[in-house]
Amino acid sequence: AASRAYAPYSNFHVGAALRLADGTVVSGNNQENASFPAGICAERTALHAAMSMRPDAVVEVIAVVVPQAGADRPVSPCGICRQALVEQEVRQGSPMRVLLVASGGSVQELSSARDLLPLSFDVSFLRP
Repeated sequence: AASRAYAPYSNFHVGAALRLADGTVVSGNNQENASFPAGICAERTALHAAMSMRPDAVVEVIAVVVPQAGADRPVSPCGICRQALVEQEVRQGSPMRVLLVASGGSVQELSSARDLLPLSFDVSFLRP
């Protein structure tokens, strides 16, 4: 997925792949825009593609890959992506494993997106 990223400004190519409970794999990549806030990260591209096609699907695992040289350690999702991943866990009622993969092959595995954002904002704050 990272090889299909559109990253002419940062040259920072990221790919993400989700595996759903039924075995379906949905991938995404970062898509930059000259108006920087209009771009979207690989994690949210994959997540939103999956949920737009299969709104009731359960995401079992997401792998995030940064293949370029120099990324010798796994790269963690940005704050917005962390929040989106936690929201998906709330939505589906179960955790998803998170695999962060560096170009050299090292992998950091987390058992839940909540491990990335322990003090996340969720729907419980919106309800009395």
